[in-house]
Amino acid sequence: MQRKSMFLAVISMVAVVMFMAGCAGMTAKPTEKNFKAPTVTLSHVEVQTYWGWWFFSNKIKPAKGKAGNYGAPLDLAFIFEITNPNDFPVKMEKFQFTVGFEDFDVNTVLSNEAMWIPAGKTNQIRFHSIQDARQTQLSLLVTGGLKLKESGKSFWDMLEKWWTQIPDFSFPVHVRGGSAIFKADGVMKSVSFNYTFP
Repeated sequence: MQRKSMFLAVISMVAVVMFMAGCAGMTAKPTEKNFKAPTVTLSHVEVQTYWGWWFFSNKIKPAKGKAGNYGAPLDLAFIFEITNPNDFPVKMEKFQFTVGFEDFDVNTVLSNEAMWIPAGKTNQIRFHSIQDARQTQLSLLVTGGLKLKESGKSFWDMLEKWWTQIPDFSFPVHVRGGSAIFKADGVMKSVSFNYTFP
């Protein structure tokens, strides 16, 4: 009788442990009500690769190839932290933002690569903004021409300042109009963000 009681007690304990383990492994089902928006935080910006400041006009005869208007490239890395506050994993499907130097928008970064963020965890992701001085010159003239004229500075002044001072981040670099799309089991959240570095 005593053996039977001990056997039943052991079976009961095993059943309780298995039930609790099963409950711990269960995740909440995403709904419109319980899907909390993930947070997107700019950790920092790095100069990924630096080629200095230079610009060649199409009047320069190259050693090889054809002449053209070419400017020094600039590769900036924007490092973001994506935090998922939910009890279930979420999938980031789209991420975009505009890069601004001081008061001028100079580039747009867009990624459609998917990334899963586990429940209650933070992922770090790096986005590259690659542009050259010629591309930035055209952007300044087209989208920031009036603002540039009001500032009393030429696009050459701005380009040289940005390319020579970017290693020290002595002017503000902006992340503007940022947005990220998150999905979980058919439920979608859109998150917007803006940051300035440093």
